[in-house]
Amino acid sequence: MTMKLRESVTFLPLKDLRYSSTAQQGHTWFMSSMYDTHEEGEVQYQRFPSNASKGRVLCLKGNDTHDGAWNYYALAWPETLPYNSTLKKGLIFVSYNHYNYDNIWHGLSAMVPFVAWHIKNQCSLVPSRWILYHWGELRIKMGPWLKSLMEATFGEPLHIETNNYGNEESENMNASCFEDAVVMRHNEGGMSRHKRIEVYDLLRCKARIYCNVSLEVRLSEVNEGGLPVIGMTMYMRTGPRSFKNESVVIKIFEKECQKVEGCRFIVAYSSNRTFCEQVKVMSMTDILISPHGAQLTNMFLMDRNSSVLEFFPKGWLKLAGAGQYVYHWIASWSGMKHEGAWRDPDGESCPYSDDDRRCMAVYKGAKIGYNKTYFSEWARGVLSEVRIRKKEELVSNKKNSDHATPSGCQCSS
Repeated sequence: MTMKLRESVTFLPLKDLRYSSTAQQGHTWFMSSMYDTHEEGEVQYQRFPSNASKGRVLCLKGNDTHDGAWNYYALAWPETLPYNSTLKKGLIFVSYNHYNYDNIWHGLSAMVPFVAWHIKNQCSLVPSRWILYHWGELRIKMGPWLKSLMEATFGEPLHIETNNYGNEESENMNASCFEDAVVMRHNEGGMSRHKRIEVYDLLRCKARIYCNVSLEVRLSEVNEGGLPVIGMTMYMRTGPRSFKNESVVIKIFEKECQKVEGCRFIVAYSSNRTFCEQVKVMSMTDILISPHGAQLTNMFLMDRNSSVLEFFPKGWLKLAGAGQYVYHWIASWSGMKHEGAWRDPDGESCPYSDDDRRCMAVYKGAKIGYNKTYFSEWARGVLSEVRIRKKEELVSNKKNSDHATPSGCQCSS
């Protein structure tokens, strides 16, 4: 019977081509024979072994980095693993991502459900290794920003599995089975706002501890006149979607900051900063001014209720689709205030009609102009709001002497 059970283990392609035309309409073609455990408002996940898997563990084989149909999965009972397989101890996180793990927004969106699951288990369960898939294709690394954030959150270096799943051209390739595995096939899209805020609070807190940033000092920061310091940061890009004349734009916002006592103006570039340097800049920022782009993902590292001003080149309103609202969403999910977006009415013309998708290639790489009057009024309005809020926070903090510090990162089920 043991021999028959071993031989009956059936490996299926991770990437199920039957659903290739509907994968982005809600169905996932990754491990398509399996159903998720869906907890309302929290996360959709699979765990092996569990009641849902009838006590069976997850086994994987194949290391193809170009075609997920050549990577495979199966379930097996621990006592009757398939031949030529190895049982690996500890907890493993298996991530499936439509996008990639280099872009900080796309990668973070795939990681948030793992952090939510971690919180649900009172932060007591930490993975000993990770396996990353993109459309079922094996990936062997995360971008450095995302890797640092996950190491900060889980408290230990990341071990990402690489090529331990056999030779892709061999039908009898070795398989790896896992003592305990959690699989996420969805990003944070199905999670409630409350759960997301809980996750982003933990990420912020853990990142600040990791980078030795004192939250207590930041919240009590005042100038010589006793007024709260307001950090206004222009977080700049280079290349596509940067400002055409950034020196002029910088002067507009710097001038408005100088009119407000206690306002501290910073110009920083996202492309030349380490993870911890970005954490420190964001921890000093109450008003973030930045073009649309992945660098805006850093906003959740600011204090809650901080403000975000976003800028677009010409053409995005019609052609960018839902992607243009990504940073509205992350602002809401992480407890920030998105103060609106300015869309440049001028710019390079597209030789096709305005609704032709080919124009997106023209607009996406374009640069952003400026409107001095609009930018000045926008900055004044946001500074006025933030000044009032910071005064209220200062009074509240004085009354609440036991205000939480980074050592008290909350993690409860």
